[in-house]
Amino acid sequence: MSKVVLITGASSGIGKSIGEFLLKKKFKVYGTSRNPSKYVDTKIELIKSNINSIDEIDNCVKYILMKEGTLDVLINNAGIGFTGPIEESNLKDMERLFMTNFFGPLELIKKVLPIMRKNNYGLIINITSIAGYIGLPFRGVFCASKSALEILTESLRSEVKDYGIKISNVAPGDIKTDVISRRIDSFNDKDSVYFNKYFKTYQSMNKDVELKGADPIIVAKKIYRIIKTKNPKIHYVVGKPLQKFSIILKKILPDLWFEYILNKFNKL
Repeated sequence: MSKVVLITGASSGIGKSIGEFLLKKKFKVYGTSRNPSKYVDTKIELIKSNINSIDEIDNCVKYILMKEGTLDVLINNAGIGFTGPIEESNLKDMERLFMTNFFGPLELIKKVLPIMRKNNYGLIINITSIAGYIGLPFRGVFCASKSALEILTESLRSEVKDYGIKISNVAPGDIKTDVISRRIDSFNDKDSVYFNKYFKTYQSMNKDVELKGADPIIVAKKIYRIIKTKNPKIHYVVGKPLQKFSIILKKILPDLWFEYILNKFNKL
């Protein structure tokens, strides 16, 4: 029988690419969106659900169970970006980021675990970021939110390993999506001591996404291979070679050497 898959944030970008690719592979795919009515041309069945609403998360899972009787694969894809110097970032903005990138996915995981445990089978894939491995300047709060989800996965795998449930992270680099339009830029003080350096970094990161971002299909294909793998790994990285190599460099270089290279790369 076809596996039943739920993808959060499936109306555009990475989530849409994953959903459409899995549909071609004959999976039963459901996706979440805050406004499904805006996406009438999508091939994915979208369920109105905000990752920040416990009630909407609950209703989403109940709907899939009513239709399919089970849920085999959860892909936690919904998330937002964030920029700003840590000292001057707004606390409410930071709380909103963690609600979307960490606490929302965690709440959804808690909802599906009893279903998967009952079936003695399940797969949860958390879409994180290469930024979750590295403390990038002016993106530190975003890095922290993705790093938190990476570490949570490691802990959770050990807790559920006896119930047939597998959990993996997929960390993309720069992917060509509309992430810029949905990003929280928690800073706009031109008189700040940080402004010139921040703005230079801000322009560079936008350029990297718009001009150098990879096609989201590479993430979709990686997800498909993970689903087909009997014993998936904990961590997967998807992106351009230089971005993937940065993680290796951080592991093998002394901390101060890596920090120096990172600062030079960001012209700081």
